[in-house]
Amino acid sequence: MRKPTTANQLTEREKSRDSKKKMMKMIKGLTMVVFIGYLFLWVITPTYVFKQKWLVRVRAHTTSTYFGTQGPTMLLYTFPVLFMAVVGSVYLHLRKKANQNKDEGEKQATPDNLSIWRRPMIIKGLGIVSKIELAFFVMFIALIVWSFTTYLHVGFAKITQKSAAKKGEEVWESKLDSVALRFGLIGNLCLAFLFFPVTRGSSILSLFGLTSEASIKYHIWLGHIVMTLFTSHGVCYIIYWIVTKQTSEMVKWAKTDISNVAGELALVAGLVMWATTFPKIRRKMFEVFFYAHHLYIIFVVFFVFHVGIGYAFIMLPGFYLFMIDRFLRFLQSKGNVRLVSTRVLPCETLELNFSKSVGLQYTPTSIIFINVPSISKAQWHPFTITSSSNLEPEKLSVMIKSEGSWSRKLYQMLSSPNPIDRLDVCIEGPYGPISTNFLRHDTLVMVSGGSGITPFISIFRELVYTSETLKCKAPRILLISAFKDSSDLTMLELLLPSSGAPIEFSKLDLQIEAYVTRENQHAFSDKKSLTTVWFKPSPSDAPITPILGQNGWLWLGAIISSSFVVFLVSMGLITRFYIYPIDKNTNKVYSYGSRAALNMLLICVSIMATCCVGFWWNKKRNAMDSKQIQNMEGATPVSSPNTWFYNADRELESVPQQSLFQSTNLHFGERPDLKRILFEQKESSVGVLVCGPKKMRHEVANICSSGLASNLHFESISFSW
Repeated sequence: MRKPTTANQLTEREKSRDSKKKMMKMIKGLTMVVFIGYLFLWVITPTYVFKQKWLVRVRAHTTSTYFGTQGPTMLLYTFPVLFMAVVGSVYLHLRKKANQNKDEGEKQATPDNLSIWRRPMIIKGLGIVSKIELAFFVMFIALIVWSFTTYLHVGFAKITQKSAAKKGEEVWESKLDSVALRFGLIGNLCLAFLFFPVTRGSSILSLFGLTSEASIKYHIWLGHIVMTLFTSHGVCYIIYWIVTKQTSEMVKWAKTDISNVAGELALVAGLVMWATTFPKIRRKMFEVFFYAHHLYIIFVVFFVFHVGIGYAFIMLPGFYLFMIDRFLRFLQSKGNVRLVSTRVLPCETLELNFSKSVGLQYTPTSIIFINVPSISKAQWHPFTITSSSNLEPEKLSVMIKSEGSWSRKLYQMLSSPNPIDRLDVCIEGPYGPISTNFLRHDTLVMVSGGSGITPFISIFRELVYTSETLKCKAPRILLISAFKDSSDLTMLELLLPSSGAPIEFSKLDLQIEAYVTRENQHAFSDKKSLTTVWFKPSPSDAPITPILGQNGWLWLGAIISSSFVVFLVSMGLITRFYIYPIDKNTNKVYSYGSRAALNMLLICVSIMATCCVGFWWNKKRNAMDSKQIQNMEGATPVSSPNTWFYNADRELESVPQQSLFQSTNLHFGERPDLKRILFEQKESSVGVLVCGPKKMRHEVANICSSGLASNLHFESISFSW
């Protein structure tokens, strides 16, 4: 039994928390200052004053025999981003510890001062965006327009009849050359931000309250802009070379200048990727899209060869962080994880239950990437986690709906009359928001369509833990779920965990409105029941553990900083004692291609070395701290004890199941009247979460943004199944 906390201990804890809060505010404030300065740098980059005065002074003071002319670029464009990533990691570590150290029952809601700016808007071509997102999007487009027009203004000012005649060109031909170059410069600006949204374990995204899954739309927007600009860059130069009779430039790979061949190869790789991203191709041929996207390696490598490593350091910071994240994911994916059991639902849906370490914490709506080598060694698919790391400390669950070819094969393997007794599974993750704040609402209205119920299962289980274990007041829950047929109703059974001690949610005000849209009445006779399949353990399997241990954010900051220091030291020594004696910082002797290859090699080696040290150190610690996995081999039950949707008049076997059944209203042959239901919610703060088809999400967003009910606070949740 835990000893009661004394007044002195409470005072010490309060002082400690206050000091941590002050430190966190200072760190976040410092990061914001650096971030604003970084954005300001991009604003002034195209100006004449920056290029001809400020940059000249910076280069005069920072160009050295150790880093050459690429030193100033690293200082201005690379260092600020990596600094934010490292400092952000420290901030996230402190925030995580502050959340973990809260006393039971102390968890409470925090106000959302930006609720007005989070209201949804539906913009054609962009989908559902908040006012904050729209504002940043408009500002980014303004930055692009400003940079392009400023570059043109500065460039055109130098073009005269005399200057064009010296090159044997017409004025318009010289201006076409200038426009082509400026398209490339603006494309590089967008490329600098392209890889931030797809860095799944990014401290920068988490620092700004974003997740990779929710930010993927920014990557899509930026990708379209980047390829539009780079395609314009390439097409304009091809036209310029043709009209000026310089077609030989197309096959030029200069030793100490721009390599046109490398740029063309990068552009071709980019165009192949771009062509597969359009919805019709991506949806019908997802595997083509998936494999084509691995051309990003060729794209980046030849881009660096094209522009030279000195200029490439402008865009490399985002890619540098992506490389660290990608290699850590590669290390994590090499081992098999312990798959304990699966629940097979009659609606062609699976719930996979994995063993996990108690120290692995994640928030509701987090996702995990799964690979089953027996189906495909190359394919990784994201799935939303349905379990709660607080309610189920030793188990992690995901729901998989049989929709695509990969998930259908998995369902067939596990639902056959003679299912396999063991399955090799590899994972990456989990990834999710750094925190959630559902407690700030009086009511949570969760609207789902089909398998869109998946993220709400984890939210429900987390609120059960909050109300039953922490004894906190949780918001009233109204779950509105629409299904095609009655077999899909078994998804609601996943609200309750599959095993362990029965959970209670008597303190939770729950109401479920389930709609079956394609049936007019409940059918019982030909429905199969839910079954549970148990798997044999293997000595090679391990529970899912944090990739960098309990202090993962600190380790990430250490890896980012130490890898970059290793690169700087090694590159500095090579430049000073090998390249400088040859080139003397003139950039006219030593090959651009050799310098770029050497830098890329050192970056890769530095990242791989430091990531391996951090990963294997924490893997060893996790192995020491993990409990022995108990053998769970046993007979496969023929049915589930909670299949009440197909036997409504049977005896209910537990209080939670009975409570869930009594909280559910079934509606057949109709769709939910979402406008009426939402407007009926009269509480002062109603959180509206929606996950499902695009039409449903847009309908709910329109209702919440109509201004007819100021108490509705909309949030669209992305999910993977």
